[in-house]
Amino acid sequence: MPASFDEIEIGQAVSLGAAGVDAAALDAFIAAFAPGWTSGQGAPDGMVFAIWSKLDAMAAADWPQTKRLGVDALRWMRNPPVGELLRCRMTVMAKDPVGDDKGIVIAQHDLLDEAGRLVFSCLTRSVFSR
Repeated sequence: MPASFDEIEIGQAVSLGAAGVDAAALDAFIAAFAPGWTSGQGAPDGMVFAIWSKLDAMAAADWPQTKRLGVDALRWMRNPPVGELLRCRMTVMAKDPVGDDKGIVIAQHDLLDEAGRLVFSCLTRSVFSR
């Protein structure tokens, strides 16, 4: 979605890429941030959020998005196992112009497993230039 605010359409869905749950990364995350968690339980919620955050940041690096105002309505549905490939998509839910040079885009982000099941979702509000 490297498009200005005026070119973005409500209902538009965009792929934000994919990432796998890496065994070494999972072990390192558990050791650093999830005491008591085991790799057999899959990726902990914090790591799932980090995977989404990385995919979102990489996809939006060249967009005319100037600021992220909020991330809310976070939902974790499952903890994906090592080796699971997670795909991320963003769907534009609403947009609102704010002055002559920018607008706010409200979007839902879904992180899906290989079977298409929901792993994580959230809503974002971001400022895009016009």
